Amino acid sequence: MPVVLPGEVIQTQHKTLKLGPGLQQSVDLQGRTSTVVTRAGTLEQNAKGNKLWVEGNSRRYVPAAQEPVIGVVSARQGEGWRVDIGSAHQASLDGLAFEGASRRNRPNLKVNSLVYARVSLAHKDMEPELECFDAQTRKAEGFGELKGGFLVRCSLKMSRNLLDPKYFLLPLLGSRFPLDSAVGTNGRVWISAKEVKQTIAAARCIEAADPDGGRMDENTIKKFIGTLDL
Repeated sequence: MPVVLPGEVIQTQHKTLKLGPGLQQSVDLQGRTSTVVTRAGTLEQNAKGNKLWVEGNSRRYVPAAQEPVIGVVSARQGEGWRVDIGSAHQASLDGLAFEGASRRNRPNLKVNSLVYARVSLAHKDMEPELECFDAQTRKAEGFGELKGGFLVRCSLKMSRNLLDPKYFLLPLLGSRFPLDSAVGTNGRVWISAKEVKQTIAAARCIEAADPDGGRMDENTIKKFIGTLDL
């Protein structure tokens, strides 16, 4: 994919295109819209061709609407919570932003609780907002509090790799032992297995395959798994 620099204008044609980190929509005085690059990196596109983003070497997550993230509850705030998602500003999560939540029936999250959420609002001049349900179905669809398990931190590039259904690692691990996982685009992965040694093995494999870590490919990871006590 091409290398882009801040200020470049990207030609887009997809009618339902979603813009990810590193891109923003701009409107000129004549009302014409354009897509402008806001950070240096490579221009990436998903398999469906309906989402664009800039993949850079930034280690800090820049929130983008509709992206899944894993956050850590840092404080109670009114009827909601403040959540650390690894960005420049903490995000807010309303107590009603859960499937079936009401004034009398809402989650009881504690400080340091893990939540798997979707970024519902991302703007450079406003703090991010989170929701724990799917935008289309209004169902949880896996979003919500993550109980137990283990949190692995990885590069932003690695988290996007893991979100790609064609990427080998999670299917490979799932073929060796039962594994539950949740992947956030903010460089955080939650994993849970029946045995502690399996959870540790999964965490070590994620670190080994990370482009900013061991950089192991599929064949090397298979050999690496063979050396682990499973």
